[in-house]
Amino acid sequence: MKAFFRAFFASLLAIIVVIAIVVGVIASKASEKPKIKDHTWLVVDIYGALLEYDPPSDPMSEIMGGKPETLQRILSNLEKAAVDERIEGVIMKLSGSNNAGFASIQEIRGAIRKVRGTEKKVYCFSDGINLWTYCLATACDSIFMPPTSYVEIKGFALISEHIRGTLDKLGIKPNLHKIKDYKSAAELVTRKNMSEAARENRRWMLDDYWEMVMQILQEDRRLSEEQVVELMQHAIFTADEAVEAGLVDRLIYSSELENMLKLEDEDNLRWISQGKYAKIEPGKLGLKGKKKIAIVHAQGMIGGRRNKIDPFFGVMMGHESIVSQLRKARKDDDVAAVIFRVDSPGGEGLASDLIGYEVKVVADTKPIVASMVDVAGSGGYMVSYRATKIVAGPATITGSIGSISGKFNMKGLYDKLGLTMDWITKGPMALIWTDYRDFTDEEKARFEDNHWDGFNAWLADVAKYRGMTFDEAEKLAHGRVFTGRQGIENGLVDEIGGLDRAIELAKELAEIPADEKVTVVHYPKKKGFLEAILSGGDLTAVARQIVYRFIHEDLADTWRMITERHLYMMDGATIE
Repeated sequence: MKAFFRAFFASLLAIIVVIAIVVGVIASKASEKPKIKDHTWLVVDIYGALLEYDPPSDPMSEIMGGKPETLQRILSNLEKAAVDERIEGVIMKLSGSNNAGFASIQEIRGAIRKVRGTEKKVYCFSDGINLWTYCLATACDSIFMPPTSYVEIKGFALISEHIRGTLDKLGIKPNLHKIKDYKSAAELVTRKNMSEAARENRRWMLDDYWEMVMQILQEDRRLSEEQVVELMQHAIFTADEAVEAGLVDRLIYSSELENMLKLEDEDNLRWISQGKYAKIEPGKLGLKGKKKIAIVHAQGMIGGRRNKIDPFFGVMMGHESIVSQLRKARKDDDVAAVIFRVDSPGGEGLASDLIGYEVKVVADTKPIVASMVDVAGSGGYMVSYRATKIVAGPATITGSIGSISGKFNMKGLYDKLGLTMDWITKGPMALIWTDYRDFTDEEKARFEDNHWDGFNAWLADVAKYRGMTFDEAEKLAHGRVFTGRQGIENGLVDEIGGLDRAIELAKELAEIPADEKVTVVHYPKKKGFLEAILSGGDLTAVARQIVYRFIHEDLADTWRMITERHLYMMDGATIE
């Protein structure tokens, strides 16, 4: 028996050693700096989800090959490519299946312009283009597509979903209070269609999007608004039709593009991927200075204490995680200014306020610039407005200063399931939050008064920090949503721009000369491969991310393929 246990534990130890060696080899390979030859092309591949920054706790991504692309990595790599003499140019590999927000697209367009400003070529190669992808493609020198690809240029819409009918069938009754008419997020569960206030809000958003898109197509492809509307009538273009309409420059396969760009005396194109090029330190290319500017990334729905990946909501920011990163940046004496990079539709009010207060604490010590990405509304605006300055993209969705609170009466569903409840109480309001009945009149009055008290305190604080009266701030509140351009006009935002403008403004506020280079440091700091594997809780986070990707990316991609592409299938299936 002893011999058995010795053999067993010896085998177990050998397995552990082998795993450690394999992980160590993978980790060392992952950390190796790539060797780049002259005349190398950087390939930026944007497909599927585009996060602003690396998701929390993703240690297995190097092995699984499923690491999501990030806006930060794209912007950083394009900035390096512009000054890296070894990089000949950039190939933007785009797809109609990318989920980049319009504000992110505008930031990438700006980075592409900087590369082209150094006389380097930036080419787009795409297997399918919709209108939003096209707005990114037009920033490139030329647009190439394979002959079997497609282009969609159609009108765009803001569509709202409503599950009130579903809740009615299930016997679930919402007891929600919203502040106020324009807070249309509540209409998901309270209505079966849009309210007039929601339609009005979406209409002024669509008008601004329309104007921005028309400006892009006019500047980049010399298309007038009348021509674009005419193209929208056709809507779906074959590749040949797209070339004939002047939407695409040339039809070629990827191998033909590689042959076109490769050196004459070589068989293959010299190219480097996004992931490998990201390992090149900016400082090695002269993008470094003595003074530091910290960028604290805050992305996802706001809720809970810690940053995490939720299987249904995706990336979420917790107040303790964000506050911790803000404190690290504030306490670092080498950091001259902070950029608070916000990409969030909002969430839990308490967590939002705790983060927003820490932003104020930083602002009392050193300059902090809130840099809004695709969306910084509701709680996303709450975490931002106490910054020294606010910068937003032209198409950033912001504002939504309003609130939703309440409960759901589940008794109808419980009755269908045969579930009953009983209770005894002592003292008033004991059952105010029970989900077995509606609010009583007394409970509803107390709840709504409390809700208004909390909201009015927030609105008064917004007015204070934005230099407005309460009445002026109220005219922008009650759930009204604006683009970044509209936010400039009404005083919710200080400047229009992306991360590059936020860095410039942070330097100005920190009294750093405009021509002086700075070192940019990111929080939370990225963990090394082995460190991430061994850190507590990360494997659970990986499991959550796998579930999230399956639901939101893999299944969504399959659905897009079925509904948006022509399918050629056998076994009796219909050919479209």
